Amino acid sequence: MLHSALNLVDRMVGIDEADAHCDIPCKIYDPSTATIAALSVVRLMDIMAETMEKPDSLGRQNTIARCVMRKEEEAEKVKHEIRIIWGDYIKAPQMEKHPHISDLVHRIMLKSSACKQEVNRADGEALVALVNQFAEIFWDTKDVRTTRAVCPYPPSMEVVYPVLG
Repeated sequence: MLHSALNLVDRMVGIDEADAHCDIPCKIYDPSTATIAALSVVRLMDIMAETMEKPDSLGRQNTIARCVMRKEEEAEKVKHEIRIIWGDYIKAPQMEKHPHISDLVHRIMLKSSACKQEVNRADGEALVALVNQFAEIFWDTKDVRTTRAVCPYPPSMEVVYPVLG
């Protein structure tokens, strides 16, 4: 009923139709947010492990609770960012050039979920590795070379960077 009323108002007033097809401005995609989120998952796991070595206290419980919450959010952010690029940017030409991209995205989704469910650093490391593979493919679709370097902050893991300039 509400839909019918709004359609009637639209016909009477003549509101211009807007059309959009991307979540963000067209052609502005970058896997760096997913990379930072994946690194954050590992770092939060490390903080949790370090915190567990301390005597039991309310402060320790607070730190663990906060880390669990943030780890969940960062793992979900990985999924969100990869889904956006895969769904909005990756089309037939990119899939033809990289036929395993959909399988890679699925593996990222599964590994992100594993990181949310557990506190296994190996899963976090695997997530970073998968996001790195995705980043290399992404930049290849834009004809941008990449390099790998250890990030300059904890957890000090190797990540993919575009070579700009």
